[in-house]
Parts: sequence; C-alpha cells; structure tokens
Amino acid sequence: MDNKYDEILYQAKAELKEERKESETNDLESCLEDIQFDEEKSEEILAKYDREFAFRRIKGPINKFVFILATVWSLVQLYTAAFGTFPSTLQRAPHVGAALILVYLLYPARKSVKSNKIPWYDYIFAFLGFCVSAYHIIYYKELLWRAGLYTTLDMVVGIVAVLLIIEATRRVAGTAIITLASFFLLYAYFGNYFPSFMRHSGLTIKRIAVFQWISTEGILGIPIQVSSTFIFLFLLFATYLKKSGIGDWMTNLAVGLTGRATGGPAKAAVIASAAQGTVSGSSVANTVGTGSVTIPLMKSVGYRPEFAGATEAAASTGGQLMPPIMGAAAFIMVEFLNIKYSVIALSASIPALLYFTGIFITVHYEAKKSGLIGLPKERLPNWKKALKEKWFLATPIAAIIYLLVKGYTAMLAAFWAIIITIIVSLILKETRMSIKDIIIGLSEGARSALPVVMACATAGIIVGIITLTGLGMKMSGGLVKLAGGNIYLTMFFTMIGSLILGMGVPTTANYIIQATVSAPALISLGIHPLAAHLFVFYFGIVADITPPVALAAFAGSGIAQSNPLKTGIEAFKLGMAAYLVPYIFALSPILILIRPEGYSVPKFVFNVIFAFVTAIIGMVCIGSSTTGYLKTNHNWLERVLLFGAGLSLLIPGLATDFVGIIVLATIWFLQNKRINNKTSIEATEQSSGNYS
Repeated sequence: MDNKYDEILYQAKAELKEERKESETNDLESCLEDIQFDEEKSEEILAKYDREFAFRRIKGPINKFVFILATVWSLVQLYTAAFGTFPSTLQRAPHVGAALILVYLLYPARKSVKSNKIPWYDYIFAFLGFCVSAYHIIYYKELLWRAGLYTTLDMVVGIVAVLLIIEATRRVAGTAIITLASFFLLYAYFGNYFPSFMRHSGLTIKRIAVFQWISTEGILGIPIQVSSTFIFLFLLFATYLKKSGIGDWMTNLAVGLTGRATGGPAKAAVIASAAQGTVSGSSVANTVGTGSVTIPLMKSVGYRPEFAGATEAAASTGGQLMPPIMGAAAFIMVEFLNIKYSVIALSASIPALLYFTGIFITVHYEAKKSGLIGLPKERLPNWKKALKEKWFLATPIAAIIYLLVKGYTAMLAAFWAIIITIIVSLILKETRMSIKDIIIGLSEGARSALPVVMACATAGIIVGIITLTGLGMKMSGGLVKLAGGNIYLTMFFTMIGSLILGMGVPTTANYIIQATVSAPALISLGIHPLAAHLFVFYFGIVADITPPVALAAFAGSGIAQSNPLKTGIEAFKLGMAAYLVPYIFALSPILILIRPEGYSVPKFVFNVIFAFVTAIIGMVCIGSSTTGYLKTNHNWLERVLLFGAGLSLLIPGLATDFVGIIVLATIWFLQNKRINNKTSIEATEQSSGNYS
C-alpha cells in the first residue's frame, strides 16, 4: 500500500514538474492569454489612426485579381533586385501604376465607409492608373526622342496622373500632404501673384503636367526611384520576418530577458520595439503590433495606463531611428547625399542608442518611484531556451548587417535577406512557411508598400515644383534670414517646421520636403551635410509622439484605454533624447562618427567613446529629472538642476561634463543622506515604541 502511494506521489510530482517546465518555456502568446489584447480591437485602432489599415475586405474575382497583381509586382521587384533595374521610367512608372490600381481597388474614398463593395468610379480610376503607367511603356522610345517637344496628349496624361496620385494619396495618407501638394501646384501656376521673395513668372499647365509625369524630376524623381528599388524590398523583408514568426521570437526574447526586473514589462517594451522597429516602417503599426502584448503587461504590474501607452509609442517611434534598417526616409537620404546606406546606418547608431537608453532609464525610475516589480518567472517565456534552440532566427538580421558592411547595395542586401529568411524559416516546424505562405507574403508585402509609394509620388510633386521654380534656394535663404544668420535659431525653426509637417505628412514625405528646403539652410551655416539631413530626419519621425497630434501615442492610448492627450505628453517626455540629441550631433558631429580634421584615429576613437559615455550619464540625469526620482523623490530644485546637468553632459566638452557630473554626484550624496536620516529616525521611533 505504502509503495503504491509513493509511486502515485512520485508520478504526481513528476507531472507537476513537467507542467512547470512547460509553463516556463511557453511562447509569449500562450503565457499571457489572460492579458492579451484583442486582435480585432488592434485592427480597429490601426484603421482609426493609420489610414494604411482602413482598406476594403473584398472577395470574389476582384480579390483574386488584387492578389495576383500584388504578387506579380513583388516578383518584378525581386527580379530587378537580382538581375538589375530597368531604364529609369520603365522601372518607376509601372511601380506607381501598380500602386494606383491597388489603392483604388482596396481603399474607399472615405475612411468611414464600411461597405466592401467597389463603386463604379473606382474601377475607372484603377483603369486610368493602368493607362498612365502603360503610356510610358508604349511610348518609351518616342518620349526619349522628342524630349522637350511634348504634345497635347502628353499634357492630358500628365494631368490625369497628377490627379490620380493626389486622390490615391489622400485615401492612404490623409489630407495634409495632398493639401501641401495642391498648394505647390497652385504656386507653380500663379507664381506671379505671390510675395516678392516667392514670386516667379508662372508656369503653364502643360509645362507643369509634363514636368511632373513625363520627366524624371517630378513624380518619377528621386523619391519614387528609391521606393521602386530599396524601400519596397525592405518592406517585403519585414513582411516575411513577421510571417515566419521571427518578429515574435524577438519579442519573446525581450520579455523573457527583462520581464523579472524592476518595471520589467516596460523595459521589455523598449527592447522589443527597438528590435521590431528595425524592420517596421510605421510607428503606429509598430505601436499596435508590439503594444498589444506589452501594454497590457505593463498595466498588469501597476504602470499608469497613460505611461504604459506612452512607453510603447515612444519606443516604437524610435524603431525608425534604429539601424540596421531605419525608416524609409533613410534610403532616400542615400540619394540626396550620394553616400552608402551603411554609412548612414553607422552614423545613426549612437544617437539611436541614446534615444532608447533615455527611455529605458526613464521607465526604470518610474518603476522605482512607484514601487513596481517585475513579473514572476512562470509568467514569462524562457529566453535562454528560446535563444539556445532558435538562435539561427537572427540570421536574416545578421546577414543584412554583414552585406551592408561588405558594400553590397541596399537593394541586393534586402534581396538576399529575404531569401535567407525563407530558408531559415524552414528549419523549425513552427516557423516554417509553406509555398502558399511565401506567395501570400509576396502579396502582403506589396500591399504594405502602398502608403509609402503614394507618399513618395506626392512628395515628388512637391519637390518637382520646388526644383522647377527655384523655390528651394529662396526658402532656404529665407529661413537663414528669418533666423538672422543665427545657427541655433535656424535649427529651432527647422525643428518646428519638421514637427508641424509631421502632424499630418508621412515621415518619408516630411523628410523629402525638409531635405529640399531646410537642410540646405543648415549646411550653409556650416553644419555637416549628413548631420543636417539626420537632423530633419529625426524631427520628422518624433512628430508621431509630439502633441497635440501624436498618432503613435494616440494608437498606444487606444490599447491602454487612456487619455490620448495625456499619453502624448508622457510620450513626449519619454522621447526627450530625440529632441535634444540632434542639436548635439549637428553642432558636434563626433556623435555621428564624423572625424574632425586633424584627429588621429586613436584620438577620434577615444573622443567618441568619451562623448558616448558622458551622453549616457546625461540621459540618466534627464530621465531622473523627468520622473522626479533618483535615490528618492526629488524636490523641484533637484529636478531643475538634474535636467541642466543632463544637458551639460550631452554637450561635448570637458568643462560641461565636469559640471554635470558634480551636480549629479552632489544630488546623489544629498539624497543618500536624506534616506539614511529617515531610516535612522524610523529606527529610533520603532525602538522607542518597543521600549514603551
């Protein structure tokens, strides 16, 4: 009897041990079923704050046609990546044409329309999109032969193309960018009625239309060139990372690694969003995708809803700043500056690390201040097991870094990264993509590119007018004149311009406009060209967490069920580094790894390391100041002094670094003394109480 009892007990213990082991190694989805955010709700939030996701759910033959067209489009892009691009207009015009057809079949004229039926006029618009694209293919040689001698038909095709692009962009990117494009088109025609510094003689409708669509300096200019080569392929790469489950694996690692630490879920959100953001082109999509897991996790351990939503939004927005794969605008920067993408990615690495360090430190102090602890081990994925068994899932990211460093073009690097992702996914059953999955990925990748393609096309309209009228030089000179030649004011006005544009204009278009207008003003005042372009690039991105219109923060608030404006303000505070660091690297480009003239390599390396370390300490000061906590709660004077100390440490220079460290050390010492005094008093009171 006893032996039988012992056997049953032993078996029960073994089963319990096995259950515990399984619970520790479960992936994030199964571990956190009780707090997972509803997927349908996620899609609703995406559609509300990002027009990209407000599309029709069509069925039947049209759905098959859309699927085939999107798949073929992706295959053509892969072909040109592997075997070389077509002549410029033959590469770019069909790229825009395919996007136009898909937009008019997938996106309704009004976001509020719930019907999935396609109205008759959208079929006409889609057909016209095909026609204006086919015009370039059919008359390719003729258009080359008679360059400059354009016909009435050329004008009509150009007008139709411009109107189709403006309406398609409105459907996927909102009204702000098309309002801006419309203003520039009116400016091109009515130029002689504008104030003196903007005045020009005015252009004919024929000149405007032909320049925009027939030439390669308007719609088919640099933005679409980059979209039809680099950007599309990286978006396709991101699609395959998600479909293969590699993105989920990265999130599992982040949550498992940091989940048990003080405020662990928030730290996991920072790391996971940084990782996911390297392959995601949308701050809003990244916020909802990663936030559907991390925001409920943060709330479950006691973070305020506003802070939880803000943390995810700030971290997700920073994903576009994080190499190796930055936001789509970074690829356009390659063409503007005529340098390798790997140089831009390397230069952006320290500012990106500072950005995420700032958020990480801030959430740490917020957790310490609120007394928040991490999650218990049994509620977390086993990151050691995930890393040991699935380390090879990191191969696609490692491959793309290696290829870029070795000097491969971004287009070819993306092509091989896609191939490697598909191969790596076959190793494990849970990540394995079938032939069907791979084909579906081609279609989904093409659909994810639509907002970027249309934003690039409309940005091309704006850049084309600026080039055609010479407005760029006028506005650049006007900006410097407005600032009185003061470099600090010029940077400030540029920042404000980027943030205002970013409230309604997609990041890519924002960068293109500012790179054409504001970056030359900064360069004329002596700022390094790469620093000037990164400056406008950064502020175009952080507009997504800048109130009053902070779309990423609003999306985060939808998941956190918090006040949108308060969430935006919290996100602004969390992303403070992104508002400060661009000023620092613009004035002292050593932080973007630009070697000053006369510096030896050892001296340069030492200065980079020293500047980075002091900047990290500066982030500690600023994070502590914004949360109001270091060793204990701050008084108002300590908060002000610590913020000043943080700025001092961010500014390169021994004198400012010394001041910042002295202030930090003094406040640290005083707070330690306060804690010790308080502990002594409490101990004395407790002793007195026990004695009595």
